[in-house]
Amino acid sequence: MSVRHGRPVLSIPGPTTVPDEVLNAMHRPAVDIYSGPLLEVTDSCLADLRTVFATEGRTYIYAANGHGAWEAALTNVLSRGNKVLGLESGRFALGWADMAAVLGVETEMLPGDWSRAVDPAALETRLRNDTDGTISAVLVVQVDTASGVRNDITAVRKAIDAAGHDALLMVDVIASLGTMPFEMDAWGVDVAVAGSQKGLMMPPGLSFNAAGPKAVARHASADLRTAYWDWTTREGEQHYMKYCGTPPEHQLFGLRQAIDMLFAEGLENVFERHRLLAEAVRRAVAVWAEGNAISFNISEPSQRSDSVTTIRVDGGHDVASLIRYCDEKCGVTIGVGIGGIEDTAFRIAHMGHVNAPMVLGTLGVVETGLGALGIPHGRGGVQAAIDWLASEVKA
Repeated sequence: MSVRHGRPVLSIPGPTTVPDEVLNAMHRPAVDIYSGPLLEVTDSCLADLRTVFATEGRTYIYAANGHGAWEAALTNVLSRGNKVLGLESGRFALGWADMAAVLGVETEMLPGDWSRAVDPAALETRLRNDTDGTISAVLVVQVDTASGVRNDITAVRKAIDAAGHDALLMVDVIASLGTMPFEMDAWGVDVAVAGSQKGLMMPPGLSFNAAGPKAVARHASADLRTAYWDWTTREGEQHYMKYCGTPPEHQLFGLRQAIDMLFAEGLENVFERHRLLAEAVRRAVAVWAEGNAISFNISEPSQRSDSVTTIRVDGGHDVASLIRYCDEKCGVTIGVGIGGIEDTAFRIAHMGHVNAPMVLGTLGVVETGLGALGIPHGRGGVQAAIDWLASEVKA
């Protein structure tokens, strides 16, 4: 017997739930790629992405996932023999650095702990020791969806500046753009990369680069540039050059609608909605943790992201059974642990097109599963989430 029949709930950190308005915007006939409304869609999306990234710099749209955005960023500013320094705080800075290595770039990881954010002091020390300036770029994620950490990008920038180093600051905002503040120009970020399938409420398939003046200057001499990813090619006058071929037009129609929805809500309100719902999840997890089998993966509360919460299951309890129970018995899909914590963690996403009943429903199902499977936990996690929202979302 199950109680899963009805509308399923997707609570994984990407792809996230796509709004009906976005799906409807994509459900239209193909149009001419050389003239007419598609050109206006491209121009408006590129301009409005600057607002989302909070930059006066240049923006680029790729028919690719977030890994494509990684490669685009690397190839546009680096040359063979350059060196990048990745800041470990989970799975994804590691993956970005691995991609650089495949491209022929020397890579180094600043070791980190998956239970906390990157250490700006350690970064400053490493850069001060790079007296020959061999490190061309620093790679960091704002939110790592494996660990659930929120990295302080302003602190990373200050560490680079304090060391007097000329490395580019390259930031992966795939899991944070559209869910929490990101101020590319104000924070001194040189390159930012993002994807469509998380806070931007789109299906997977589009990714983005944003480039500041220092990155554009480096681009001029970069010798890893290839025809598809090349920023210069995508600055061409003809419309198809902005996509190195046929534009992903239906994805663009969806992106236009998604950005319109973000602007209609107001970005500050979007960020506050995510903060409130994320804290509701954290209040529930804190209560569950009283049973000594559940714990936060990120130990420091201020370093927990507003996009996703990674939860450890200790004491040898079978986390896979909990994930299956939530799906097969109740119709809620929660995220599996990834990056080496598959057997000890699950993830609850609270990003994108998400509201109180979706989050409270997910929490209710997880708490039901903990009870059904006999996993020790503090009682009343859902009530704690409700109490939090009732205190913060005033009548």
